[in-house]
Amino acid sequence: MRIVACLNGDRRPGAHPALPVSPEQLVADAHAVVGAGATEIHVHPRDATGAESLEPQVVTPLMEYLREAGPNVPVSLTTALSAQSDPWRRYDMVQRWAASALPDSATVNLHEAGSVDLAHLLEDRRVAVEAGVWTVEAARILVATKLRVAAVLVEPTQVRTEDARANADAVLGLLDRAKVAAPRLLHGSDATAWPMLEAAVAAGYDVRIGLEDTMRLPDGAEAQDNAALVARAVELVGADHTSVGT
Repeated sequence: MRIVACLNGDRRPGAHPALPVSPEQLVADAHAVVGAGATEIHVHPRDATGAESLEPQVVTPLMEYLREAGPNVPVSLTTALSAQSDPWRRYDMVQRWAASALPDSATVNLHEAGSVDLAHLLEDRRVAVEAGVWTVEAARILVATKLRVAAVLVEPTQVRTEDARANADAVLGLLDRAKVAAPRLLHGSDATAWPMLEAAVAAGYDVRIGLEDTMRLPDGAEAQDNAALVARAVELVGADHTSVGT
């Protein structure tokens, strides 16, 4: 089971005292979460002002630093329109990422404009595509286009847990009927982060956790940092595996 640490997301700098923004903070956090049990990391690159950016001059030095000084685990980058709102500029930026410093994978939200073209570009550049599927309509895009993806990220965005579960069940049901074989990762955000993680563990899916998804532990207390969130997720994964084996 993959345990992906999503380190910062689109949260503004200062949203949490331990939110990593700079390359130095991201590398330090990457070591901490891997030490806590994460098997991969997912990052939203930031420019000098702390804003999200997909510009090559931001992505390339970050990736070079992560490769040189970070832990030896796969690195995933976002391509969300929150980082670049113009899909054509986004395509151009990703096209200009240095070949010597590409991430292992990139997430592509299929409901966003230009997502299919971007997925093909990443495939051509030999960057694994993780399809972000927020809705049944996005799942239909995945099925209809027959995109080759390394994983499907089922990401319900509803605020209430029962609504998020219903949306996730509808997406997963469609993927089952279409016989989509790619590995699945299920996660929520804020109030639904831990319920969705628990559902993912119970179903045998990959999981992710980090300050991108929630700043709180399951009991509602503020998490000290990403490593604390990952450590709790590892406990839940281990507890579930133990209960299955007894």
